[in-house]
Order: sequence, then structure tokens, then C-alpha cells
Amino acid sequence: MSLNVLVIPENPTYNGAILKPLCERLLVECGRPRANIEVMLNPRTNGYEHAKSLFPVTLLDLYSHKHLVLFIPDSDGQDRSADFARIEADFAQQALAIAKPIRVLCCAAVPELEAWLLAGHQDKWEPNWQWGTMRADRSIKENYFSPFLEKHGRDESRYPDGGRKQLMVEALRKYAGIKQRCPELQALEDRIRAHVASLP
Repeated sequence: MSLNVLVIPENPTYNGAILKPLCERLLVECGRPRANIEVMLNPRTNGYEHAKSLFPVTLLDLYSHKHLVLFIPDSDGQDRSADFARIEADFAQQALAIAKPIRVLCCAAVPELEAWLLAGHQDKWEPNWQWGTMRADRSIKENYFSPFLEKHGRDESRYPDGGRKQLMVEALRKYAGIKQRCPELQALEDRIRAHVASLP
């Protein structure tokens, strides 16, 4: 069975460009290299609260044919665990009610998704950048990622994502290092692997 995966970003243009190659790699690591990965464009998400509001009704109305939904927002310095537990439980209950074998798994990038990209580019960090300081900075996007993207990204007039996709592809060459620096990504991989193993 080909696994159909829907990825819910906070923003499909910027975050989606990072998440597509990342989730492709996650599924390879979990033994599903032929999984179909779709970053949701309809409806277009606009921030965490908007994305959260789509669970479970809108997503089940539009995407109940999927096998797995991955919701990967920024943590923004917040503990999302209560929200995630409620989203996953409500989604599971509603999916069961309509007899659809679809599961949602949530994971917040700490402090923001751009940290996962930066974690794979240590060789390009500025000399004074320290990972502990970077990861603890709730404004990592503005203070670290923006200057990194300006230096190493691409012309946004030609590449709407500013080169984020290509930079993530390059970062994934050091996937083990990303997981080491960002343990929540390892936890997500473990959960996906367990779910995939449970499928018929």
C-alpha cells in the first residue's frame, strides 16, 4: 500500500518549502520511501491558530482519503502538548465515527521550524553563533535565520520560497546532526515509525 501523507504547515509557501523535503526524508527513514507527501494548499493556512481550527472537521471533510496527517507548527516558546493531545484525540474519535483509517501526529519545532534547517548548516554559521543560544531564542527567525537566508538563499523574485527548499535539501545531508540538535524531530520520527509499523 502506498502511504498518502498530508502535511499541515503554518504557512505553505515558506514553512511548506522546508517541510516537504523534510517529511520525505522522515518517511524514508521510517521505511516508506514511496510515500506520497502533500503539503496542504487548500485551505491555505495562516498561522498556528488558523491551522489548529481546521481540526478535525475541515480536514476530515477534505482529506479523509489520506492515511496520515502531520501537523508541524512552530512552538514559539509555548508548550503545545495539551493542544496536540486534544487535536489527536478529537481527530481519532471523528475518524473512527466515519470509519476512516486516518491518523494525525503533531510535533512543534523548537523554537521555530527554521531552527531545524539551521541545525543542518553548522558549517555556514557565523563564528559567534552558538547552538544553545540559538535554540533558546524565541526570535531565531529574525536574529539568525533571516541573515542566514540573506547570505545563502536565492532571489525571491525567482524562487517564492527564497531558497528554503534547496537549503533544507542540503541540510538533510546532515540529518543525524539535525536530530541530535533537535530531539523533538527524533521523537516525531519514532512516532511515525511506530504508526507505519502498525499498518496492514
